[in-house]
Amino acid sequence: MLLPHPRTGDLFPSPVPPGSGWPGDPADASTPLAKTAAQVRRLAARAAAVDELDAEISMCRACPRLVKWREEVAVAKRKSFADQPYWGRPATGLGVDNPGIFIVGLAPAAHGANRTGRVFTGDRSGDFLFASLHRTGLANQAESVDAADGLRLLGTRMAAAVRCAPPANAPTPAERATCAPWLQAEWRMVGPSVRVVIALGGFAWRAALELIGSDLKPAPKFGHGAAATLTSVFGPVTLLGCFHPSQQNTFTGRLTEPMLDDIFVTAKHLVAEASGNEPGGS
Repeated sequence: MLLPHPRTGDLFPSPVPPGSGWPGDPADASTPLAKTAAQVRRLAARAAAVDELDAEISMCRACPRLVKWREEVAVAKRKSFADQPYWGRPATGLGVDNPGIFIVGLAPAAHGANRTGRVFTGDRSGDFLFASLHRTGLANQAESVDAADGLRLLGTRMAAAVRCAPPANAPTPAERATCAPWLQAEWRMVGPSVRVVIALGGFAWRAALELIGSDLKPAPKFGHGAAATLTSVFGPVTLLGCFHPSQQNTFTGRLTEPMLDDIFVTAKHLVAEASGNEPGGS
């Protein structure tokens, strides 16, 4: 069944085939397809540019359980989105190619990025996150509704450690390991400009430590506002911990708007101290 994109009106099936005109789709029919962990490692290692990497990520089918789940969700849909097509593919990174701030999350939401095709977009967690990014000058607008809404991040990039929506928001250790080379390749490309990595939640904190290559013993512990100065292959990087903007955290007051704003303001100040300029650019 073909359904209209909520903004453009173009008709798409669910999941969305590559090269069919979905806003922001980086892939086409010629994009290499990873079907195994070994193929993920090979494609990630040889990717030479962010656009190329994003295209290959968006095509990945290396984790059978995650592929089955994301596509089942794309067909069944949530009742409130039953009149929309679902992206139903992995979510790529979002933001500038030379960020001062790199935000790492866990995985796409089944009816968020798995529906819209853009990380942290289309659910309440994304609403909370992007409103804060806008208030603190790291996004050009406060809402992230769909992949064609004009959102831009300023001096910032964000990515999920696992690129497919997992059942119960819980990827397995094997799925995490299979997906890790994508994030490592992204870090290889954008890491030289990064001065601050923000980890949204404990799993993202562990993924960031592995990404940066920290050898601190004992390993720095996660907590909201926790900070660790690490040495990456590109130089010093500050890792900041932040509670994940999940509904469980935001509805209970464990994470408030001022708490999240403070993390981003702190990150901006750290980037400014390191570079002499406020994070920005495109």
